[in-house]
Amino acid sequence: MPGPTNPFVRFEPQDVEQSIPQRFEQQVRNAPGSLAVKSGTRELTYHQLSTAADRVAGAILARRGARAEAVALLLEHDAPVIGAVLGVLKTGNFYVPLDPSYPPARNRFMLEDSQAGLIVTNDRNLALARELCDGIELVNVDELQDAPGPGPAGASISPDAIAALFYTSGSTGRPKGVVQNHRNVLHEIMKYTNDFHICRADRLTHIRSFSGVGASMDIFTALLTGAALYPLDIKAEGLAPMAHWLLENEITVYHSVPTVFRHFGHTLHGDESFPKLRLVRLGGEIVDARDVQIYQRHFSRHALFLNVLGTTEVLTFRWCFFDGETRLSGSIVPVGYEVSDAGVVLLDEDGNELGEGLVGEIAIDSRYHSPGYWRLPELTATVFGPVPAGGGERRYLTGDLGRMQPGGCLLHLGRKDFQVKIRGFRVEASEVELALLETGLVREAVVTAQDIGHGDRRLVGYVVPRQESSPTVAALREALAGTLPDYMVPSTFVLLEAMPQLPNGKLDRRALPAPDPARPDLEQSYVAPRTAPQEILAAIWAEVLRVERAGVEDDFFELGGNSLLATQVLSRVRETFRIELPLRAMFDSPTIAGMIDALQRRSESTPPGEVRATVSDKARGDG
Repeated sequence: MPGPTNPFVRFEPQDVEQSIPQRFEQQVRNAPGSLAVKSGTRELTYHQLSTAADRVAGAILARRGARAEAVALLLEHDAPVIGAVLGVLKTGNFYVPLDPSYPPARNRFMLEDSQAGLIVTNDRNLALARELCDGIELVNVDELQDAPGPGPAGASISPDAIAALFYTSGSTGRPKGVVQNHRNVLHEIMKYTNDFHICRADRLTHIRSFSGVGASMDIFTALLTGAALYPLDIKAEGLAPMAHWLLENEITVYHSVPTVFRHFGHTLHGDESFPKLRLVRLGGEIVDARDVQIYQRHFSRHALFLNVLGTTEVLTFRWCFFDGETRLSGSIVPVGYEVSDAGVVLLDEDGNELGEGLVGEIAIDSRYHSPGYWRLPELTATVFGPVPAGGGERRYLTGDLGRMQPGGCLLHLGRKDFQVKIRGFRVEASEVELALLETGLVREAVVTAQDIGHGDRRLVGYVVPRQESSPTVAALREALAGTLPDYMVPSTFVLLEAMPQLPNGKLDRRALPAPDPARPDLEQSYVAPRTAPQEILAAIWAEVLRVERAGVEDDFFELGGNSLLATQVLSRVRETFRIELPLRAMFDSPTIAGMIDALQRRSESTPPGEVRATVSDKARGDG
């Protein structure tokens, strides 16, 4: 029975037959004073969060009425966006998460395609919202402090109503919107809650990008079970503070994509302790055996490791958990066994079911699939269809390959097409290729994913220049940055005179050359390191970025860097110089020369008596 030592309350099947706001308001009534959300700047109880959501709901209804339409959210990764999500849902509308860090062109496309009637934003993002809105009405949550809300509880909202629209990379060269309704979200939370006993005593991380479905599942897992949600914006904060943050906040459930977990693992020294952490959940891309090793090396024996397989269209359909004693027989980490109400079959090219030991396309049979793609009925019909055996289930073709082991344990073997996962985001190579062609700088473009070790993957862009004078890497990256998010911009470019072809004239992908580790062609000339600290930093950069050399004036991001690789650099800088730099320093001073200046300033401001090796010490070859 639930009690002080066993607060878990089972999520019953009938509980999915309601709306998300109804379920949330039950938690508010059960424990209005319990902590709901805590970030670095905000702390809200369930009652306070419900009140904040009511203010947003009241403002939306005052401007648009009850329309059951898309409402875009343009807010940073913090507590206000949580209240905005609930506020939108309380009105019977559905939300479309935008990302302020995305290029305006991509956010503008999502606004237009979703036919959003309103943007919810705040002071920090108001200027960007006005740039994007083009006549769409705005609600500024920072101006709603004293505005009364109607307090709608969502009782009249059908479980079949649309709850959210998530945009993923599209094979047609444009993002596509995946619809999710209230029932499917609640069913997902029910599975997770019941199998892992998520309850009011839990404290869950909220790390994943708000624009993706994974982040929304973190939000609802916490708030529909009475637990507390802890947002951390790793784009702004970096990963160096995470170990202290997990310990200080007594986090019990950690969730991120494997790439983030791997980079977090690089920041750990081995003497950290997370006594409250009981579950490490990874999903969104393929988990590597080394991820399990990081967990076993740095986390307590009572904490479980959960490998999850799902998609935006069907949410979670397989999971497999491990403990500190688990030993893997190979490098592939199983995604495990069926979760409730999601049957898995493997199909050959003709749609016939395959048995154990054979590789085939993973198909999911369930009653809880996405209704389909927003305004794309033909694409919906292509991948969603009836189950041959009949009944109320539908079959979704994932496009992923798998092999079933004896006993029903599934191995995930990646994509069957050219769709890849980069830092947990789904990327259609064709969308990046089209964006490259639209720059006007190249005549042909092919994009692939390259495994560079430690489970890390990067996009490689192969291009045939349009003119005799080849564009620089900086020019290509700058052109793409105007239309694509940073994770979709290739880290490496290979310039070719012509694409390799098969005898039938088609592209010969196997003949594409491996990227040259030489320093790419940048706008600025190469400037060699002149001092010992510069040489040390150049060596760190070259190793992390997988290039032969890095110049003192080279831009880290033009060399193929990203925020996660920047955290690796900062971790090694801390180990070498014993000086802590914030992630912001890499964006403010993305050159080796700039980092040296930042290190020197940080060294001079370090309190007397603190053990450190200064930049000057390193220049002299000391300590």
